[in-house]
Amino acid sequence: MKIGVLFPGQGSQYLGMGQELIEAAAENRELMTMAEEVCGLDLKKLIDGGPMEELTRNSILQPAITITNMICWQSLKRELGDKQVSCFAGHSLGEYSALYAAGVLRADDCMRLVAKRGSLMEREGKANPGGMRAVLGLEIAEVEQVIQDYKGPGVVTAANHNTPQQIVLSGDMEGLDAVAPVVEEKGGKVIALNVSVANHSPLVAKAVPDFMSFMQDIEFDVPKTPVYFNVSGTTETDTAMIKDMMSRQIVSRVHWCDIISTMLSEGVDTFIEVGPKTVLKGMMRKITPKGVKVTSLQCDSPKTITSCLEKLG
Repeated sequence: MKIGVLFPGQGSQYLGMGQELIEAAAENRELMTMAEEVCGLDLKKLIDGGPMEELTRNSILQPAITITNMICWQSLKRELGDKQVSCFAGHSLGEYSALYAAGVLRADDCMRLVAKRGSLMEREGKANPGGMRAVLGLEIAEVEQVIQDYKGPGVVTAANHNTPQQIVLSGDMEGLDAVAPVVEEKGGKVIALNVSVANHSPLVAKAVPDFMSFMQDIEFDVPKTPVYFNVSGTTETDTAMIKDMMSRQIVSRVHWCDIISTMLSEGVDTFIEVGPKTVLKGMMRKITPKGVKVTSLQCDSPKTITSCLEKLG
């Protein structure tokens, strides 16, 4: 068995996420208290009771999902015993949880980074309004060709390559509205996502230098376990390069399909999504080639952790 642990990002949130685990262990409550102090936010109350409109603000949601992921990981890790994790990855924001799990970032520094990242991206979202739309049924080369052929006004880019036939577009409404009909003509289905920030696009580019500057004072250690990075789709051990990739990740494409495909090719046969919902587990089914047998698990509560451990044997 070769285990890969995956952490979700924005879009996986729900009210009450991680609360059972917080109630179950004092060390989980301590993590939450630390996060609230570092971020200056009443995260537990916001996660537990919302309102959802407030929770989904970038400046709140990024710390909220990250601390939930961290609590879920701490809870699972405590129960894994001698079972070793071979590698980590996180989808977009989830990459910070992966860095924490791999020993690159301390818990408090991880929360400092996501709080800053969230506030900067919220700032850029207000200054440069936009959105994101999922494209189903077309491959990345086809979507790239549509974008390349579009010469009209507005901004549009392929922000996430999630599965072989699920790509997420990001940009302003002018660009997205112009490209969507062309995508549909080619057989793609376009679904508007409930976000007001054009993540992983040039519209949030001004966040990068400010975030890079903020990151300089935070210590990054060499990963104790390999981490696959969104920007490159591969692992990295050079801490200066990791910092550079984490700052560029804000505007760069998420190479999720490549990450999972590489893990599969390197023998990872058991994947555990650690954090709220099962978005990444769903993507796994679409990325795994026919005939390749993998075990795909998820945990974000005492019950699902117990189920994971039973299936791991």
